Amino acid sequence: MMQKIVLASQSPRRKQLLELAAVPFEVIVSDTKEDFPPHLELCDIPVHIARNKALAVQSSLSAEQIILAADTVVVLGEHVIGKPVHREEAISMLLALSGQVHRVITGVVLRKGEMEKSFYDITEVGFHPLTLEQIEYYVDHYKPYDKAGAYAIQEWIGVVGIRYINGDFYNVMGLPVSRVLQTLTNW
Repeated sequence: MMQKIVLASQSPRRKQLLELAAVPFEVIVSDTKEDFPPHLELCDIPVHIARNKALAVQSSLSAEQIILAADTVVVLGEHVIGKPVHREEAISMLLALSGQVHRVITGVVLRKGEMEKSFYDITEVGFHPLTLEQIEYYVDHYKPYDKAGAYAIQEWIGVVGIRYINGDFYNVMGLPVSRVLQTLTNW
């Protein structure tokens, strides 16, 4: 049996994925900013944010506890698309993604005491062209304000709008679970 880990994330999708993988965990979070230095490479941005999440909860834990933190960003071209603040921003983000291919990058940090293992996973996602009506329907019914890129692949828009993915489906949901499990097994 795997040791119980600490998930430093409020994401219901990450919790769901760990439950599906039968990983014992508890959730402990501390408010952290999701900002990053402007000089970081795109792939390093979610790792940086995940590291900050892990470090924010580590001081309250024993050195033997394993902490799992993750962050996901959506990248269109060379532009990071964050989480929308309001309806108009969500619609604008989805209009930009419509008919385009973008990358979903999830950074993962595992910490135990002073030891750390970190990595990122990239999945390429192609959207069909979406109508404004489809986008408005999705935003109004699913309220994707807590999701990078204003969408969740496992929701209606993923079923209707995703043309293809190249990479780990669960990475797009917010956690490359199989890679996390491999890393934990080899700890």
